[in-house]
Order: sequence, then C-alpha cells, then structure tokens
Amino acid sequence: MSEVFLNQARLSQRWQVSPRTLERWRWQGDGPAFVKIGGRVVYRLADVESYEAARRCESTLQSTALRGAQ
Repeated sequence: MSEVFLNQARLSQRWQVSPRTLERWRWQGDGPAFVKIGGRVVYRLADVESYEAARRCESTLQSTALRGAQ
C-alpha cells in the first residue's frame, strides 16, 4: 500500500484556506508536518488527518485553549 500525498493546492482546497496561508504556517512552524523534496512541498495524508484530529473541538472553549497552546 503506497502513501497518499497532497500538494499545497490540494490541501488549501481541502481546508478552504489560501496557499499563502499554508506557506506562512510552514515559515512559522505551524500546520501539519510536510515533506520537501527539491523545491516541491507535499503533505502526507496521514499527517494531515492526524493534525485535523488533534484540533477536533466540541466547544468554543476548547478551540480557545487550542489557540493559546500554539
């Protein structure tokens, strides 16, 4: 079974954020882990899903605490 990767454009569509937002998160050390090969940046789908699961909230209080922990 081979791994699935998302490029920056696909991830920005998935999350409905601009590609520049993903670039900024990489510069700041935020966002999901990524792989850089040459000049190409890709995200492992498993890392993206793990990142999403870690940010799952059931109330706005949880989302506020999550922002403070970053």
